[in-house]
Amino acid sequence: MLSGKGFTQVFNMSGGIKAWQGNKAVGAQDLGMDLFTGQEEPRDILKTAYSLEQGLRDFYLEMEKQTSNDEVKSLFSKLAEIEIKHQEEILAAYNQFSPEPADRAGFEKIVETRAMEGGLTTQEYMDLFHPDLNSPKDVISLAMSIEAQALDLYQRVGSRLEGREARGTINKIANDEKSHLASLGKLMDTL
Repeated sequence: MLSGKGFTQVFNMSGGIKAWQGNKAVGAQDLGMDLFTGQEEPRDILKTAYSLEQGLRDFYLEMEKQTSNDEVKSLFSKLAEIEIKHQEEILAAYNQFSPEPADRAGFEKIVETRAMEGGLTTQEYMDLFHPDLNSPKDVISLAMSIEAQALDLYQRVGSRLEGREARGTINKIANDEKSHLASLGKLMDTL
């Protein structure tokens, strides 16, 4: 995978993935791939990415209702607001490719919400990670896992896309997911 991304020297770590102690993407190799055909144009990719961000925002807002801890409520609210910023970035990118720029309301009319980032449903994430919704660390860990799933999905889709512009678009979104993960890591460090 790394050599396919242009890395000229790739080394295996001792013990391979079994020795890795950090977070890993979960699920089947084709998880979330049904959201993409491989024939998408950049605007199609951006519409799907926007809907995935909306799904994650809705998830955070729903989780905010389910917790009784005020600190965690505030955290879920902050995470939901961050997703709005991600959506704004995606809309700006969409408008670079569109002959007629769209505002947020107009764009949302052409976007279908089909899933949440990473390709799992809300219940699947809850069943998989069993977060304590009253623990800020559990909430941030859950958010990091979801962002890691999204990064994995976008990288897998990028390797399947045919058009150069489309691959560039999805790779940009994947890189954005890396920075989202870094931001969540900094937030975790403040706890």
